[in-house]
Amino acid sequence: MSRRRLEAPLLRGLPPIENPAARVLVLGSMPGAASLAAGRYYAHPRNLFWPLMGELLGFDPALPYARRIAALKRARIALWDVIGACRRAGSLDARIDPSSIVVNDFPGFLARHPHLAFVGFNGAAAASSWHRFVTSSVVGRELRYVTLPSSSPANASIAMSTKREAWRVVLDAARTTGGAHR
Repeated sequence: MSRRRLEAPLLRGLPPIENPAARVLVLGSMPGAASLAAGRYYAHPRNLFWPLMGELLGFDPALPYARRIAALKRARIALWDVIGACRRAGSLDARIDPSSIVVNDFPGFLARHPHLAFVGFNGAAAASSWHRFVTSSVVGRELRYVTLPSSSPANASIAMSTKREAWRVVLDAARTTGGAHR
């Protein structure tokens, strides 16, 4: 591990976007530098999260942030990150110092969201972090998990149309009124 990584400041993530009626939780790994600086999820202009959600939920991704968040809440979609704090040089997940990771309080979050049945990971790093650090703390809660192609600009090799089709599962899960599936 490089000295630079060890000297990186401890970064703190963003609070969750939540709705007690949420059926879906979309999890990233840790907000990038642009998002942390803006205090908004997926603030990097080339991140495809908001264009994807706009297409799926029928809103203009250029709407003010508060209106985009309101659209997620209306659709019963919550938004957060697996990692609540860490040391990282830059924005890439690969630059996170694993020994510095502090995960968010998922037992508490799940207790506040009894209807939540589906977790969509925004990329493999979020899924890996969840399975490594969180799974054992939420035993007994039935959730369906899907790893989605990352909306990050670092994942530009996958076409928007392919991402849109994969992300459609989020919309389908938010509309589902039945119980959780494994």
